[in-house]
Amino acid sequence: MSHLLDRLSFFNKEKAEEFSNGHGKLVYENRDWERAYRGRWGHDKVVRSTHGVNCTGSCSWKIYVKNGLVTWETQQTNYPRTRPDLPDHEPRGCPRGASYSWYLYSSTRLKYPLIRSRLLRIWRESKQKNADPVDAWKSIVNDKEKSREYKKVRGLGGMVRADWEEVNEIIAASNIYTAKTYGPDRVVG
Repeated sequence: MSHLLDRLSFFNKEKAEEFSNGHGKLVYENRDWERAYRGRWGHDKVVRSTHGVNCTGSCSWKIYVKNGLVTWETQQTNYPRTRPDLPDHEPRGCPRGASYSWYLYSSTRLKYPLIRSRLLRIWRESKQKNADPVDAWKSIVNDKEKSREYKKVRGLGGMVRADWEEVNEIIAASNIYTAKTYGPDRVVG
C-alpha cells in the first residue's frame, strides 16, 4: 500500500508482536525509505583525484561517482610510508577538500566563459578591420585609448557571456602576441 493509506489504516492494524519480554516489537510498516537511505552511499566507480584549485598540499582523495555525478569523497590513505622514526601523517586532507564536490555543483560556479563587455566590443571591431586575430589583438594593445577603455572598468562588473570559440581565439591571439613581442618565457600557463 501507499504511505498515505498505511497512515489512514493505522488504527485497523493488528497489534504488533512483542518479543524479548516486551522489550522489542515486530511491526509491519512501510520501509521503502530504507532503499533511498542505502542508495545514498551507493556508487558506480571510485576515482583517485586531488583538489588542485587553490591547494598547496595536493592531497589525494577517493571520489565516489554515481551516474556521472560525484556523490561523496574520502581521503586516500595509501601514501608511501615516511621514515620509521617518524609517525605517519595520514589521512591527509582538509575541510576545503572534503567539501570540494559542493563547489562542482554550486549555483555560483562559472559554467560559461565571461568577458568584459567593453573588451568584447573592442575585439569585434578590431576583428572586422584585421582578419588575423594576432593583428587584431595587437591593434587593441598598442592603441592606448582602446587599452585604457577596457582596463578602466576592471573590478566594476560588466561581464557578459561569450562563446568558447571567440574567447579561445582572444586567449590564443593574446598569448601569441605576447610570445612574439616579449619572448616565449613571458607566457605562463
